[in-house]
Amino acid sequence: MGSIFLKKPIMNPIERTDRLSALMERFSLTVQPADGGEANMVVLGRGDVAERVVLRRSGDCPLVASGAPDVLFAACVDWGGALNPLFAAVPEVIDCPAEGDLAPLATLLVAEHRARRCGAASVLNRLAEVIVVRLMRRQIEAGSAEPGRVGGLADPQISRAIVAMHDAPGRAWRNGDLAEVAGLSPSRFAERFVEAVGQTPAAYLRTWRLTLARQDLERGERVQTVAHRYAYGSSEALGRAYRRAFGESPAARRV
Repeated sequence: MGSIFLKKPIMNPIERTDRLSALMERFSLTVQPADGGEANMVVLGRGDVAERVVLRRSGDCPLVASGAPDVLFAACVDWGGALNPLFAAVPEVIDCPAEGDLAPLATLLVAEHRARRCGAASVLNRLAEVIVVRLMRRQIEAGSAEPGRVGGLADPQISRAIVAMHDAPGRAWRNGDLAEVAGLSPSRFAERFVEAVGQTPAAYLRTWRLTLARQDLERGERVQTVAHRYAYGSSEALGRAYRRAFGESPAARRV
């Protein structure tokens, strides 16, 4: 009786669905309580009741509109800035009602801030991290009318390919491989990816690899090591791509 060979799936189906884990691992999320004028995240409400959570990506827009409820908690949030492909793609200001799963988290955050018990700083940081993740989830679930990373992650099939690239950036991905992960034909996958993300899969992968390479170089890793990790054939190949993207040599980023 002849042997039967089954084709091994490219990725575990469970791994395909988590659209935030790779970003959480690669980009440190820090939350520090701050004065209202310096903060880019606030919890608004009246008394002890949280009503809204507002997160601003940068300092280009007002954080709190005139006539808004009182600021019950304010913090500076940093999640990799422009290097984080998701954080850089969300709207400049995210303003969400403190309802559903956000309500108890925001209320507990305010209570911890006011009580100032032992370990409050650590608790505040953890709670604020969870709130930011919930806000990001809502952005992904809501999708986007414009092509971009949020739109790509919101697409249940295209997001599988994006997560695959996030999880294994050094793999020699071909469109056919990514189409298989997404459960689409290669032609349909390529078309859908550009519609959702606004660039080709190859361009997205190239940007992601260079983003990670920049992080690794800033940590002091060798150019040759980083080039090999992200499927560049040589240090020179990484150097050329890096200069085109960032206008400087990889060596300039090493600590």
